[in-house]
Amino acid sequence: MKAFILFFLSVLFTVFLSSCESNFKEVQKIHYTEFVPTGEADNFNLKYTDSGRIKSILVSPKMLDYATVDYPFTEFPKGVNVTMYDNRGQRTFISSDYAVTFKGTDIIDLQKNIKIYNEKGQQLETEQLYFDQKNEWFFTEKKYKFTDPNGVSYGEGVDFSKDFSIVNSQRISGAINRAE
Repeated sequence: MKAFILFFLSVLFTVFLSSCESNFKEVQKIHYTEFVPTGEADNFNLKYTDSGRIKSILVSPKMLDYATVDYPFTEFPKGVNVTMYDNRGQRTFISSDYAVTFKGTDIIDLQKNIKIYNEKGQQLETEQLYFDQKNEWFFTEKKYKFTDPNGVSYGEGVDFSKDFSIVNSQRISGAINRAE
């Protein structure tokens, strides 16, 4: 009889363990979230206006919108080309191979082969650059190359206004001719 009770308890225990494993897998599935975009656009072209004036134009081959995740963001996996206009109609051009903007932060993270230049012949190249949309201010801690009609400089870490009228470099080297 003891053997039968031990056999019955071991079978019952085995059934109990196998049912727990099955439930555990179901519980794991509850916490699984699929990370897919809620919106997707090809050949995306956005014109931002303020008081009837075009302020910027963003063009990208692909846009992915992740609006329903905990920290919503919009991704441009194939890069962006942006044209920004100041109040006098002067343009600043920006291109990068990848970009992402996090909703609620007003910060755009540009990555890979970034070039930003204006009609005055000033150009900055780097591998990562952030743009604060609210303050119209760029910044990076990465290495960069800055070219303008007076020369070329290299550095690591810089922040500047969208029209290059204010440039704050951290570590810089190169030769710049003084404007006379």
